[in-house]
Amino acid sequence: MVERRSPKPNAGGSSPSTPATALPRQALLLAVLALVLLAAMPFAFAVRPQMADYPSHLARYYIMLDGGHSAFLAKYYSFKWALQGNMGVDLLMVPLGHLLGAESAAYMIAVLTPVLVALGIMTVEWTLRGRVGVGSLLALVTVWSPAMAMGFANFSLSLALVLFAFVLWMRMEPGFTRAALFVPIGMVVWLCHSAGWGVLGVMVFGYEWHRRHSWRAFLAPWPLFVPFLLVLAEQRVGGTFLYGTHPLKFKTDMWIKALDGTTPLLDLFSVVVLALAVFLAFCFRKIDGRMGWGALLVALLTIIVPRHLGGGDFADLRLVPVALMLGCLAIDARVPRWLLWVVPLLFVVRLGMFSAEWHSQSRRLEAALPALEKVPQGARIAFAYPYNPLTWSSSRLSHAGSYATVYRDALVNSHFAIPGVHMLRLKGEYAHFIDPTQRIVVMPGVPVNLSHFKPAAHADYLWYIGENPLGKLPPGARVIYRASGSALAQLAKPVAPR
Repeated sequence: MVERRSPKPNAGGSSPSTPATALPRQALLLAVLALVLLAAMPFAFAVRPQMADYPSHLARYYIMLDGGHSAFLAKYYSFKWALQGNMGVDLLMVPLGHLLGAESAAYMIAVLTPVLVALGIMTVEWTLRGRVGVGSLLALVTVWSPAMAMGFANFSLSLALVLFAFVLWMRMEPGFTRAALFVPIGMVVWLCHSAGWGVLGVMVFGYEWHRRHSWRAFLAPWPLFVPFLLVLAEQRVGGTFLYGTHPLKFKTDMWIKALDGTTPLLDLFSVVVLALAVFLAFCFRKIDGRMGWGALLVALLTIIVPRHLGGGDFADLRLVPVALMLGCLAIDARVPRWLLWVVPLLFVVRLGMFSAEWHSQSRRLEAALPALEKVPQGARIAFAYPYNPLTWSSSRLSHAGSYATVYRDALVNSHFAIPGVHMLRLKGEYAHFIDPTQRIVVMPGVPVNLSHFKPAAHADYLWYIGENPLGKLPPGARVIYRASGSALAQLAKPVAPR
């Protein structure tokens, strides 16, 4: 199925059949540095990261770092550490958050994550072949995957760790030293995110299977096996294993929208380009099995793995861009030098589209945030956001309500706080005041009716942000702040849920 090649990486050197670089060395280094840094381009066009989940993650870090000092936060929330495979950024925030503050530390990590993923992609191909070629340049397109765009912070960070860990695996000789080193490395990757740890195991197996083609390849990743016991425990406590409704349609859609984030035409074109490049490389026997087997296995896992796994959502969706990335990295083809300058244009164009959208969404968010100056510390706020499941790209502002916790120590209904799954909890009567209660399913252009919005029964204020026009409010509600696409209303009394 895949072409057999030398089992040893070039580790920065050249082989007799492959020159050291596909571009002049100075031009190569400058181009790689520019592309890697360019991965952070959208952040230059927005005041705050326009990743959908980012505000809720930031609020969790803020509550964690507060440690119960705020009487309001202590009244509404509790944060309890738990050993689980989804806490990479949370762990980093302990030292960085105390040093820089929650917002600055979270922003720095968010900026660095796509840069590290891009650098990891380049490093993998350099280690494999001693050059930067068409494979890694195509793989850059997957850096801003739906997982990155939606703000899956721990998974995205774990993916960067996986790429560098895999490079280390290739560079080290088999033996006790590598095995002893990868026991803690496997634990660190798993703590960052269990899905990233799974990807690392698959990549290591694929690499070793290409080298050996024997049953020993199944045992080669044994230093990474330790977290298996913790995974089993994690599944027993608040875990899920569900494919959801219409799984076949969802699986098909997630491949069609594998690079969702810009426009339908560009996203579809990007998927076709990457898939076609991998297919042609396979047809012309230009697939490097050291990466090819891992790409194939991850692609199969996107079909096998359920949508809901271990309490998380989109467990399968986040693997699709990884399969495309590994498939591109498996391409070992010599192409004309001019093509190496053309291929990155797709990555650059997508970055431009992301940046334009971030700029637009940032303006909307910054216009809405002054509403928080109208509410007192510790206010109870019901956040409402219109959601259309038929839209192409996921919304960037669906968790914007969580900024009320960061800036006003407020109770808000947009946090991730499911018991047995998340380390953040809501106390007492507010236990169900969590995501996704802020979402209201509506069709585009239809006025949003909030007259019987259930979270308003537990709130003092109703905060709306969305593209749909605002329709009815709960009885007696009084709008005290209005901006383009947003409004804040003070509630007169609790509203009986419909």
